[in-house]
Amino acid sequence: MTGNHRDTSITRRRALAVTGGTVAAGGLAVAGFQSAFADTAETADTAVSDAEASATASATSTGSTCTQLMPSVTEGPYYLDGALVRKDITEGKSGVPLTLRLTVVDATDGCTPVPGAAVEIWHCDAWGYYSGYTTANPGGSAPAESEEGDSANDNTFLRAYQIANANGVVKFETIFPGWYTPRTCHIHVKVHTGGEKADGTYEGGKVNFTGQLFFDDAAAEAIFALKPYSQHTGSYTKLADDMVYDGGGAAGGLLTLKPVHKNDPSRGYKGFLTLGVDPDAENTGAGSGGGGTPPSGAPTGAPPTDTASPSASS
Repeated sequence: MTGNHRDTSITRRRALAVTGGTVAAGGLAVAGFQSAFADTAETADTAVSDAEASATASATSTGSTCTQLMPSVTEGPYYLDGALVRKDITEGKSGVPLTLRLTVVDATDGCTPVPGAAVEIWHCDAWGYYSGYTTANPGGSAPAESEEGDSANDNTFLRAYQIANANGVVKFETIFPGWYTPRTCHIHVKVHTGGEKADGTYEGGKVNFTGQLFFDDAAAEAIFALKPYSQHTGSYTKLADDMVYDGGGAAGGLLTLKPVHKNDPSRGYKGFLTLGVDPDAENTGAGSGGGGTPPSGAPTGAPPTDTASPSASS
């Protein structure tokens, strides 16, 4: 287990996360935040309604701004190359529905949208298993990943790219992730630019940002009381005790969550965050914070054929 050491230095040329906060020079106004979620004729399915955009901006701040907020963090031990370009990444995996909408902006150019940016995400299933590594022990007591059925491809579930529309917006349909020891509930994210879609995946270009997205403890605890999450028992790590989350709220990757039904967490959530990048920067995926390998040691699942080996970060 990696120690809880964080590199908190921030420079203009490092990848950034952008969200609401105290008004600052060069800020992203609420109107700009809303326009980043506006519809386009080409990609209407990635758009957020004006009402949702207003609610998100209000929940985040009354004066959303564009500021340099956090450095990249580790990609962790479960990264795999070759994820598919697609919106729905569940592959039949059971869990509470999560619609994830992310906006990519250029933090070095007035927070203008970055159309064509490729946003890549990956996360564990309800019991803490990652595709490609389904034999790695998630800690605590959990059913074998294979018990969830044969609908999902063990090498591809809960991994994907989406290409940002003209407003820099991408949308993923997924499930609320579970947890594994010693990490809190999280989603990994990378932002790529300069490449292109080819053979169902995204190739070329460079990685501008590597980060992780986090969830409020109250929402996570409500969901983990539901099946299938409740079948994974043990000690869940809260945000304040996580080795990667820096306590910075949205500035540290904390998603703004909107429940589909306020009294029924099983109905699902919508999650929002704006990611600011420097399109000229290149990130190696070896940022601050530990990836958190499970109690059994390094991941033991075999990666997909013809796929590069994952990072050894831990």
